[in-house]
Amino acid sequence: MTQNIYDDPVFFAGYSQLDRSVTGLDGAPEWPALQAMLPGLRRASVVDLGCGFGWFCRWARQQGADQVHGLDVSENMLAGARRMTADSHIRYEKADLDRLALAAASVDLAYSSLALHYLQNLEALITQVHQALRPGGRFVFSVEHPIYTAPSRPGWSVYVDGHKTWPVDNYLVEGPRVTDWLANGVVKQHRTIGTYLNLLIGAGFTLTHVEEWRPSPAQIAAQPDLAEELLRPMFLLVSARR
Repeated sequence: MTQNIYDDPVFFAGYSQLDRSVTGLDGAPEWPALQAMLPGLRRASVVDLGCGFGWFCRWARQQGADQVHGLDVSENMLAGARRMTADSHIRYEKADLDRLALAAASVDLAYSSLALHYLQNLEALITQVHQALRPGGRFVFSVEHPIYTAPSRPGWSVYVDGHKTWPVDNYLVEGPRVTDWLANGVVKQHRTIGTYLNLLIGAGFTLTHVEEWRPSPAQIAAQPDLAEELLRPMFLLVSARR
């Protein structure tokens, strides 16, 4: 089963204070880049894999989607999503994405934001998404960049243009990595970029866009702290078509 760290009270309390939790999609700096990768949603059927507080689900309905299905393993996240949603065309459901079964040819868009790097059985999930999409359907997702999920060993550091940064550790050794972020013992599954892309190709997807996200000059001007993200990519964004 996918680690349900979002129902850990310490983690959830910290996560609830993040900009992306408080202000939604506008609080996620990578959102404009992800939004640009999305197809038109008028009359579409959408599934959000790891829907969290439901921000994308509600946005999809605003864009004209007919039906939106939000899935998440966390009761805390789903409870928040339901509190903020008053729309009978949005349905939230608890689901372990590592063991997911989706109806065949039932979806026009599968979307996921920063959830897939928690999954142990990503290949099975990608296979499920492919068979659930209608011909021409799209799979758009973000994950923590593999450089981010392959952290350095404690005590290692280097300087780039006067800024302290950290090299990756065993990048080509895939598997679980434990980190302390908002709470102790958060488990993420490290995979290389090649593995992410080849799993999609192997399932029958056609890649349409791959982006190692970076903040724009306008974003850095508005939030100078984002300049740190130029030292290494934080997010990997991918769009694929069935």
